[in-house]
Amino acid sequence: MADTNTQLIKDKIDVGDLVGEYVKLKPAGTNLKGLCPFHSEKTGSFMVSREKQIWHCFGCSKGGDIFTFIQEIEGMDFVEALRLLANRAGVEMETYKSEIDKSQKNRLFEINIQALRFFYNFLEKMPTAKPARDYLKNRGLIQETIDEWRIGFAPDQWSLLTNYLLKKGFSIDDLVFSGLTIKKDGANSMSGRGFYDRFRGRIMFPIWDINNNVVGFTGRVLVETEKSGGKYVNTPQSPVYDKSAVVFGLNKAKQIIRKQKKVLVVEGQMDVIACWQADMRYVVASSGTALTERQIKLLKRYAPEMIMSFDADNAGQIAAKRGVDIARTQEMSVKVVMLQEEFGKDPDEAIKKDKEKWFELVDGAKDVMDWNFERIFKGKDVNNPKDKQKIAEDLLLEISFIPKEIEKDHWMQKLSSELGVDISVLRDEAKRLFSLQKKRFRKVEDKQKEEEETEIKKNRLDLLIEEVLLLLFKFPKTAELVFKNLEEKYFSGSEYKKLYELLKKEYTKSCDFDFTKIQDYFVFKDAEILTKILILEGKGSKEIYNFNKDKAEVDIIFAIKEIKEDWKKEQLQKLQILLDRAQNKGDNQKTSELLLELNKMLKKN
Repeated sequence: MADTNTQLIKDKIDVGDLVGEYVKLKPAGTNLKGLCPFHSEKTGSFMVSREKQIWHCFGCSKGGDIFTFIQEIEGMDFVEALRLLANRAGVEMETYKSEIDKSQKNRLFEINIQALRFFYNFLEKMPTAKPARDYLKNRGLIQETIDEWRIGFAPDQWSLLTNYLLKKGFSIDDLVFSGLTIKKDGANSMSGRGFYDRFRGRIMFPIWDINNNVVGFTGRVLVETEKSGGKYVNTPQSPVYDKSAVVFGLNKAKQIIRKQKKVLVVEGQMDVIACWQADMRYVVASSGTALTERQIKLLKRYAPEMIMSFDADNAGQIAAKRGVDIARTQEMSVKVVMLQEEFGKDPDEAIKKDKEKWFELVDGAKDVMDWNFERIFKGKDVNNPKDKQKIAEDLLLEISFIPKEIEKDHWMQKLSSELGVDISVLRDEAKRLFSLQKKRFRKVEDKQKEEEETEIKKNRLDLLIEEVLLLLFKFPKTAELVFKNLEEKYFSGSEYKKLYELLKKEYTKSCDFDFTKIQDYFVFKDAEILTKILILEGKGSKEIYNFNKDKAEVDIIFAIKEIKEDWKKEQLQKLQILLDRAQNKGDNQKTSELLLELNKMLKKN
């Protein structure tokens, strides 16, 4: 980002107004003063200078401008802070994204906001939502909590939300793209008929990203039936919702997590909300799945320690264990809260039974290695050589996750003592297990490498195809050049195969390529292909959109040449593999046929 643009952002955002959203500030002469959000203090040593547009803490010595403040308070890197503040200031930052892509994301955010209001208001005001209100009351939720988390209700009606949002002016394609609406086969996207709501008869929990944008929903069925489609239904992956990167509740808990220097991870949304209502507010949810590396890294920005709550059921423990392993590889300190049936099957139930006991369990969370020793030794006989071997193998694997040697040696000594096995023997066993693991990993890595090489080839081909299609959309008069030289066979395995076939078919009918008409055609015929076109347009680089027709034709010719060459290389490789197999089998007839085919291909072009 150019210095002129960062200065423009600074000119538009007052440091006092920004910091004041996070810190309670009072006038102190020409400056502002408050308690530092980055360390504990009773006497305010945190100062903001509106004149110089900077902030500084005389206690912990942190300070800077609006960018460094957002980096510190939100746990962001500079680019992320830049993007957030640019959006706030209304300064254009998305250098490589098209206007179509940006405006579509904005529309999806607005659709989700309108859906949130619809669900929330329906729960609060409609007589038919009384069973939902009673359910939440029976779950122990007070009105303040419902308001805070904007919990709502999706009525059990076929397309009430879809029709409501259509009347608000949103297109049916955007509603489908958001995941709130589902299309039946053969549905007409212009009329809205043949579309229905994804969420029906469900308690609705909004999902926010770290910047407080509503990106999706989780719907819990109110009355379970054979046709209810599962207890929980979630928004599918969309341009604004990436389930592997969003942590439920983090937008509300991040500052408390930073102050507490720890984060408690529970399984479900109701667990988070129950903890929040009980005034335990450094809590987030894994949403019933294993935490991903991206989610762990996000949590690590705010706290060095993670406490993982394992539900009493086995599935919850398996999912949580995966998250624990990832957190340990990221060098987070990990503790475990293990719920027993007598305390409740999950945090929500435990709080209802005995709030104080739940707080005690969390405060007494065990170090993950103490927990590993307890569970792995449980039910085993150390005098049985097979049990002893199994214990050693399982715990040596857990110890291998520890990145620091002194800590690792501590647990090796403990294992040696409890098993009654000399530590040198354990170290030899660890080397043997590590050697076996390396062999397994090598096989996995070789397979992944092979898949990655295939993916790179595919990606290169698709990037070339993308470029041709983008230039075709921008310069329709290049249609003859494209469709005459680019055969369907080059699209084998490409995600754009169906799109290209349909485009070429329409062009062949009229010998004309009108992109506006093409878009209108797909609105009526195939909303999926229309979406593919819009996504494809969103990938266009700024350079392409500054081309003229002559430059576009040169690039198309070059790209088609590259596509043909890549396709030819791939076919030659396949033929060579088949030829080697035929020769190894001694199949002379097949060998002759393949040699003939290989020679023909080499002579072409």
